[in-house]
Order: sequence, then C-alpha cells, then structure tokens
Amino acid sequence: MATAAVLPPTDPQPPAALSEPQRILDTFIAPTKTFTDLRRSAAWWGPFILIVVVSYLFIYAVDQKVTFQTVVDNAIKMQPKAQARMESVPPEKRQQVMQQQVTITKYISYSVPVIALLIYLVFAAVIFAAIKFGANADVGFGVVFALIVYTRLPELLRALLSSLSLFAGASTDSFDINNPLAANGAYFMDPSSSPILRAFVGSFDVITLWTLVLVAIGIPCIAPKVKRGTAFAIVIGWFIFTILIKVGLASLSA
Repeated sequence: MATAAVLPPTDPQPPAALSEPQRILDTFIAPTKTFTDLRRSAAWWGPFILIVVVSYLFIYAVDQKVTFQTVVDNAIKMQPKAQARMESVPPEKRQQVMQQQVTITKYISYSVPVIALLIYLVFAAVIFAAIKFGANADVGFGVVFALIVYTRLPELLRALLSSLSLFAGASTDSFDINNPLAANGAYFMDPSSSPILRAFVGSFDVITLWTLVLVAIGIPCIAPKVKRGTAFAIVIGWFIFTILIKVGLASLSA
C-alpha cells in the first residue's frame, strides 16, 4: 500500500509590515502589533514629529491664554522657598528678577523637543541596560529607543485636552504647566499644600501609568526572551525610582 507523502512543515508567514500611520494608531488600540514591528524597523521620527507638533500647540495655548508671567507667578506660589526668596529681593529689583524667570521659563518651554529627546534617551538607556544585562536578552539600543518614543504617544492626549481646555476659556488662576490636566490626584490639591505630598500623589498619573504599561507590554515584543513578569518588574523599578527623584526635588522647594 502506498503511503502518503509527508510534506515538510511550512514556516508561518511573517506579519505584514505596518505603515507609520498604522503603527501610531496601533499604539493605542493594538500595541503589540506596533512594538513587534519595531524589530523590523526602529524608525521613530513619525511619532516624535507628532509629539513635537502637539507639544508646541500646548505651549502656544499657554503663551496666549495663560501667559508665562502667570505660569511663573503660580509656580512661585506653590514653592514656599521660592516665594520666600522672591520676597527677600529688594522691591526695586523684584520686577527684573521676575522678568528673568519668565524669559527662562519661556525658553525652556519652547525647547521641549530637545528636553524630550534627552529624557527619552535616559529612559531608553535604563531599559536597554535592564534588558541587555539584567535579563541577558539580545536587543539593540535603537529598537529600545523607538519603543520609548512610541510609548510616549498617550501624552498627546494630555497636551491636546489641556490646549482645548485653555482655548475654551478654562480658569488659569492656579494653572500649573507641569500638571495641566486632571489626570492625577495632585491636580485637585490645594496649591499651598505640601510640595512633597503633591509630587508623590502626582506621580500616580493615569496617562503616565498608561505609558509605563505600554513599555512593559513592548519589552517582550522587541526582546522575546524577556518574560512579561520581568518586563513589568523592570518598569515598576523605574517608576519607583522616578517617584523618589520627584519627591527629592520637591523637598528642596518645600
């Protein structure tokens, strides 16, 4: 009796390459598709340009509807030591010192692309080291950096909603440029409350937590050897570290 020929197993078809718009959209609705596609192409300019454009929209809204003078005034009110230093300045020089702070704040705000890149590089370096040396997984720094940039996309919602709120006429009496959206408990706290407590409570921000979860989801996608539990442990460690940094900096102004 003739036996049927045994066909060799066929390799599964690799997933279709995603376009840049698809990768950006899938970061919100199907993140594993985007993050897996980063192994094919670690290009990150698409989401970064989008982040820059929306960030400048927010800065423009602040400049037009809040003014950087108000931004600085509110920031001083929320920092007891800064307020004490300003009160110690002779009245005839106070306006000059205040104007210098306004100018510096404005320049820093419009330098957001450079500052963002530096922050992304630091975060990517930490995650890369944890994956490469901590988890002993083979991954390139460029892929990790692309992952970090893509996982920042939810921050667009903060900038967009804050901008819309300002253009719609929201009150700017207690506007905090570092916490402009009601996405964490610190937003609802009295501005005169403890800066340390505000820094701690503000760390548990819905959008920030969303981006961190995306990083944890993305790590096994770009480094399949890393287990999901290990990825979350890496991200939680980074989260705790950032809380300590924020609280430490806040203690300097308390």
